[in-house]
Amino acid sequence: MSAPARSPQELHDTIAGGIGESPLRPDGTLKVRGEFAYSSDLWHEDMLWGATLRSPHPHARIVRLDVSRALAQPGVHAVLTHEDVPGENVYGLKYQDTPALAGDLVRFQGEPVAILAADHPEIARQALKEIVVEYDVLEPITDPERAAHDDTLPKLHPGGNLVRHQRIVKGDPAATADVVVSGVYEIGMQDQAFLGPESGLAVPAEDGGVDLYLATQWLHVDQRQTAKALGLPLEKVRLTLSGVGGAFGGREDLSMQIHSCMLALRTGRPVKMSYNRLESFFGHVHRHPAKMYYEHGATREGKLVYVKAKMYFDGGAYASKTPVVVGNGTTLSVGPYDVPNAHIEGWGVYTNNPTCGAMRGLGAVQPTYAYESQMDKLAAALGLDPAELRIRNAMSEGSTVVTGQVVDFPAPVAELVQRVRDLPLPPEPTGERDIRDLPGGASNTTHGEGVVRGIGYGVTIKNISYAEGLDDYSTARVRLEVIGGEPVALVHTAAAEVGQGLVTLQQQIARTELGLTRVSVHPADTSVGDAGSSSASRQTYVTGGAVRNACRAVADAVYALAALRLGRAVDGATLAGGKIVAADGEVVADLADLLGGTAIEETREFHHRKTYPLDPETGQGDAHVQYGFSAHRAIVDVDLDLGLVKVVQLDCAQDVGKAMNPDAVVAQIQGGSAQGLGLAVMEEILVKDGKVRNPSFTDYLIPTILDMPPMRVDVLERPDPHAPYGVRGVGEPPTISATPAIANAIRAATGLELPRVPIRPEHITGV
Repeated sequence: MSAPARSPQELHDTIAGGIGESPLRPDGTLKVRGEFAYSSDLWHEDMLWGATLRSPHPHARIVRLDVSRALAQPGVHAVLTHEDVPGENVYGLKYQDTPALAGDLVRFQGEPVAILAADHPEIARQALKEIVVEYDVLEPITDPERAAHDDTLPKLHPGGNLVRHQRIVKGDPAATADVVVSGVYEIGMQDQAFLGPESGLAVPAEDGGVDLYLATQWLHVDQRQTAKALGLPLEKVRLTLSGVGGAFGGREDLSMQIHSCMLALRTGRPVKMSYNRLESFFGHVHRHPAKMYYEHGATREGKLVYVKAKMYFDGGAYASKTPVVVGNGTTLSVGPYDVPNAHIEGWGVYTNNPTCGAMRGLGAVQPTYAYESQMDKLAAALGLDPAELRIRNAMSEGSTVVTGQVVDFPAPVAELVQRVRDLPLPPEPTGERDIRDLPGGASNTTHGEGVVRGIGYGVTIKNISYAEGLDDYSTARVRLEVIGGEPVALVHTAAAEVGQGLVTLQQQIARTELGLTRVSVHPADTSVGDAGSSSASRQTYVTGGAVRNACRAVADAVYALAALRLGRAVDGATLAGGKIVAADGEVVADLADLLGGTAIEETREFHHRKTYPLDPETGQGDAHVQYGFSAHRAIVDVDLDLGLVKVVQLDCAQDVGKAMNPDAVVAQIQGGSAQGLGLAVMEEILVKDGKVRNPSFTDYLIPTILDMPPMRVDVLERPDPHAPYGVRGVGEPPTISATPAIANAIRAATGLELPRVPIRPEHITGV
């Protein structure tokens, strides 16, 4: 018997904490009170402490490696090198190119060379100093543009220094236009700056395997890579998610996973590894810096005719997500605009700079900064208001993107721009101003002299979920049973809760679909099917769809059981308030009475509709599942004499398809906007000759509550008919559009070109 179609809106009206509401997060109170257990809090009575020796050089050959003195230290139980990797000493998300421990060559500063386990973390740290490594230091390759084209450079990997080259050709690549503007734009290396450093606890098991408890974004991909390095079957490498203190893409790649498991299996004891902040900067990937050459052509009436672009993405020492960054960067290269003609090329390359990989807005942040800078430049050349130019060229449902894919779902880009443009502006400053409201704040750097105000816009398009032919899916197991006389649902997925509120969302879906109040979420682990990564704004879409499917399968089983036991059909019934309710409102059965001691459990997957690889020559193809759109308007005050910037107001309008949890949606938009603000004016890992110069929160600055301005958030709900509940990914778009909005506002205030972010004081003052 098939379950009848059910309206989530109708059902949620009778169930507290269902879809469309904002129930209290089960982890919220604990986190606010400092009582939440993060992975760095893991403990075992018999555990050892692991530590990692890292290369001080960005490029060098290892001439000699001697661990004997370290192993002889009291309290040290094991010291391991690449020779001790029991399986294959290589892993990677897209390409298998990253050694678990360096062999004869190191390719970036901070690359792991040796690991050890000791009784105490201080013993471990001191023992690292006893490991003898002799290096033959080599000249680092640090220029990504040169690495893409200069065949005379040394090859960092057997296949050369090119990770991926992608071309996109749409329409007439030789098209001409009345008005042409061009620019060269650069974006610095941003760090995810999550507050919970990499950490985990590996516990050897009696079956010769290992149980690993850790903070990650994708349990199953970690399991596959770790098992391969350990030379163990998947079933002997079991992973359980521990408390995650932020991620933003930085936990997609491995850090301590293989190392802690190697040490645990060698010593036969649990091993905990927990990075400090300095090591964290070297222990995870960062956002790709990029250099981009853009040219826009338009009619005199302000309609885009063509876009040409060349983009260079610095992938650093290993591939990580560089192939995806190139794919996203090129396919999203012209923005949320109707562009009939385009010629785009993107290169992702290996260098000896720090490895770069996933970070919020993957591959879209870089081109958005460039094309939104170009849109302001084009508006100035045409004498048009910047918002008006964007509205005239905004794509809509039915538009064809640069890859030839037709947008067959709502794309309210023009409306988003109109909404932020029409939001109230802050009052113009008059009279004597409070110094706390000025650039420089309470430092009393100015009383308003030399301070000018600017307004800027930023609009973006971001793909949701994975793309280019990948079968992206999630798995959910739902169990319904009676506990304490009340029906209770247990939801079990491997989806990583990284702070976005996914645990709450799974409860909301189960409450709505099963008509229950009591819903528990099982800790995420690898004993259930793959859920994919908590990235690409995909989990609400994909895991939400899997939980929905599993719940509906459970509901079908309930209806079948009711028909069997009651001897009557229940067609058209729904589950609400712990009861089966007929279409006419009659209560057919109480779930607790119907189930008794019977438990119903169903496992289901959700696969989104197919995507396809890009044509290698033209870049044409239906590469993406869905797009997200957001628009920001920034108001800034700039001290022209000191180069200081204060963001006065940062407003956002975003289409979310369906606000599953309205409070969480607004929080995601606010948090993403803060990261975009950081990239605009302060966040950058400074790298010189392959070496990181500021690996600390003393010198790598991130926005605090004092840096964040008031925000008006305007949430649109234009359901995507192809998505579960009509949802659209929320987390990434606001990060992307905030940066160019702020940069354009600073340009409007200063009249300067400012072709690079983050914009620092010296860029404004010229000193």
